[in-house]
Amino acid sequence: MILKRPVASEKAVLEMEKNNVVCFIVDNNARKDRIKDEFEELYGVKVEKVNTILTFKGEKKAMLRLSDKYKAEDIATKLGIV
Repeated sequence: MILKRPVASEKAVLEMEKNNVVCFIVDNNARKDRIKDEFEELYGVKVEKVNTILTFKGEKKAMLRLSDKYKAEDIATKLGIV
């Protein structure tokens, strides 16, 4: 399992509302293509772009931009974030 947990910070929710982006903490060894594939398979949506960063805690955070026909708020509702 590459996706560990969703990020529910204020900044993540703002990104979700403005840019249709969902943020997840992922496995440190995960590649962008594998993150994209797993997310699309689990949630049945199309991901346009994946950006990753390493946090100061040593965790890898992935920001997944969804296709325009899907809403990040719908995914957040399923996850219990919003």
